[in-house]
Amino acid sequence: MKRLTKVEEQVMHIIWQLERCLVRDIIEQLGDPDVPRSTVSSVVRILEGKGFVGHKAYGRTYEYFPLISKEDYSRQTLKGLVSNYFDGSVNRLVSFLAKENDIDVKDLNDILKRLEDEEQ
Repeated sequence: MKRLTKVEEQVMHIIWQLERCLVRDIIEQLGDPDVPRSTVSSVVRILEGKGFVGHKAYGRTYEYFPLISKEDYSRQTLKGLVSNYFDGSVNRLVSFLAKENDIDVKDLNDILKRLEDEEQ
């Protein structure tokens, strides 16, 4: 799966949220009316070229929709993060997160219990 730039990811989050949308809907969600329509259109076409977005044409109007779920993208991004920054070790990632976020042992045990409950 190809990686997304920050701007592509921002637009993709909007598309995931709306599920089906027009370029004007994306511009509306961005909250910046000064963003050029051509810029947003270009980003959406790039996303389409990367295989993240599909479209349905209604004359000259295109309705866009995600081809890749947010969960699949999140999964692949997290795998890349673990591989690139934590030598493929999920333990190192969890240890890093625990230290950075001052998670105590009780909280970690609660998380483990929830995971065990979900497995059953």
